[in-house]
Amino acid sequence: MVTSSCVSNNTDTKTNGKKANELINETSPYLLQHAYNPVNWKAWNNESLKLAKAQNKLIIISVGYSACHWCHVMEEESFENDSIAKLMNDNFINIKVDREERPDVDQVYMNAVQLMTGNGGWPLNCITLPDGRPVFGGTYFTKKQWEKVLKDMSALYKNNPKKVIEYAKQLTEGVKDSDLITLNTDKVIFNKSSLKVKIEKWKKELDYNFGGQNKAPKFPMPSRLDFLLRYSFQNDDKDLLNYVSKTLTKMANGGIYDQLGGGFSRYSVDEKWHIPHFEKMLYDNAQLVSLYSKAYQITKKASYKKVVNETLSFVDRELSETNGAFYSSIDADSKTAEGVLEEGVFYRWTKDELKLILKDDFKLFSSYYNVNATGKWEKNHYVLFKTKTDEEFANSYGLSISSLKTKIEEWKKRLFEERAKRERPRTDDKVLTSWNGLMLTAYIDAYRVFEDKSYLEKAIKNAKFIKENQLKRDGRLFHNYKDGTTSIQGFSEDYAHVISAYISLYEVTLNEDWLKTAKRILDYSISHFLDKESGMFYFTPDTETSLITRKIETLDNVIPSSNSVLAENLFKLSHYYSDELYANMAKQMLSNMKDNIENSPSSFSNWLNLYLNYSNPYFEVAISGQNALEKLEELNNYYLPNILVAGAKEDSDVPIMKNRYNEDDTYIYVCVDGTCKLPVKSINVAVEQLLK
Repeated sequence: MVTSSCVSNNTDTKTNGKKANELINETSPYLLQHAYNPVNWKAWNNESLKLAKAQNKLIIISVGYSACHWCHVMEEESFENDSIAKLMNDNFINIKVDREERPDVDQVYMNAVQLMTGNGGWPLNCITLPDGRPVFGGTYFTKKQWEKVLKDMSALYKNNPKKVIEYAKQLTEGVKDSDLITLNTDKVIFNKSSLKVKIEKWKKELDYNFGGQNKAPKFPMPSRLDFLLRYSFQNDDKDLLNYVSKTLTKMANGGIYDQLGGGFSRYSVDEKWHIPHFEKMLYDNAQLVSLYSKAYQITKKASYKKVVNETLSFVDRELSETNGAFYSSIDADSKTAEGVLEEGVFYRWTKDELKLILKDDFKLFSSYYNVNATGKWEKNHYVLFKTKTDEEFANSYGLSISSLKTKIEEWKKRLFEERAKRERPRTDDKVLTSWNGLMLTAYIDAYRVFEDKSYLEKAIKNAKFIKENQLKRDGRLFHNYKDGTTSIQGFSEDYAHVISAYISLYEVTLNEDWLKTAKRILDYSISHFLDKESGMFYFTPDTETSLITRKIETLDNVIPSSNSVLAENLFKLSHYYSDELYANMAKQMLSNMKDNIENSPSSFSNWLNLYLNYSNPYFEVAISGQNALEKLEELNNYYLPNILVAGAKEDSDVPIMKNRYNEDDTYIYVCVDGTCKLPVKSINVAVEQLLK
């Protein structure tokens, strides 16, 4: 758990007598990092936008996030520079945006920059008209480049405003029209053969040597791996199962995984998962915990269980608040002994440091963790990573597995204690509802597989935090939480991931309050986010009016799209509540995505998870009776991705459980496509019914 001293350096502001700008009133650690820049930064709000119109000034919208390395570089080079700041202050209204707090703003202007340049990333810098319509944009600029941009754009707007306005008009139309999803009125058949064609196309993108995609940099992409794991299991595709297993093993052995403290960095800059971009994000670690837990169910690999345990220990130690909430990230940068902020400082080692700490064990350690030409990084630094399994290494050195494991634990303990003496990277301690939903699901999945009661306790604590702090009685959610304050209306991603997590929590506790709460939140989503013309969900609610357009998110990236998760939620709740409207909505949403999926199946992996629910058998498993929880724990020993679990220890009014309670015994009902098999008392028999 993060102590107060760990969080106290979040803003890392060195005032040196400087006057604070308006960001000093914000709660976002990223915005507070810029509170003492000489740039007259403002936050994204109606007052800032009104000021731009009143003064007829172009707006600079600069988007980044706390753990972003190149955001820090541009701040140091340009935003801390007095002459650059004067240009910005004299000619523009300057708005700083935390992309994690305002993904809606980031989404619109990232789209604009991608249309203009063909690329995107952070820092994101977009110049707009006073009404917010974009006219110029890019990512990282050097000081010299940024100075030229500022002079050229301010001069162009003063001397030829009509030209700027006309371009903004065309670009804004492009932003509005891009990624449009229309209602598909054709009947779509979801079957195994058409799905197989899509997967064969996807396979060409895979790296079968090192795992992941066949290019660098490499992102874990847990949603893709989760789907491929499920598809390989349900369709007996051993090649794909081996690919997923190899990817998970390579990542766990790589520098992208913190070999000492647990937890994954955001991505690897090379194909071997060796050198990471060192920031640690809550959403990555949440999804990877879920993925490794499921993979363990199939493979029973002890290394996967270890990854889950160590990653959750990292989350508990460094990203957890006492009230049950989870923080957002750990920075990539930290300070050297000389006080210079550099990427990866906290995690790297020199040979001399390791020799001093490990003494006689250094030679064996250096071979195990590749402190050699293979593992060398830059400036004679090393990032620990493995290239052999423990069994292979033990055999090559004539060691027993038990003695090797004892040595590894001792090495890790010594180095972890030594590393703790360094100045640790900054923690972004804001709380985001959507990411907390993902972490809540991770604890549930880990509990489901490993039956560790502490995981369930943490899950319930977080679920209660969201319910008590982020959720309103009408089903409305807030997006952020910091120092007891919530200030931003929730986005569709918040609704999607919280609904999904609450359904999962019901499935392991059988506490119907979580299921009913999930339904209440979904109904609010339908009322305030649904685009009735397309049947899809907008990213922003109908109460949001400050953006130039409302976007619809469908691409499954590092985090699954809000629409794919909402469609899956509709599908599941249609089963629980026998709701034909929900069922039709889910199927329509998937039908709308037909062409997108066919063109790029890997980009719509979570949609394909829903596709599997229609192309392969999908079962309802209802357990009713006093021993329902005990039976459920038995069921959870199996990897069964194509089932919906319902249960009750007493009579229930949830439609799926009606008329199934018997006070004398506990029965398991297995149903598919509206047809139920004979109820049974044994989980083994029920599983046989599922696997036939």
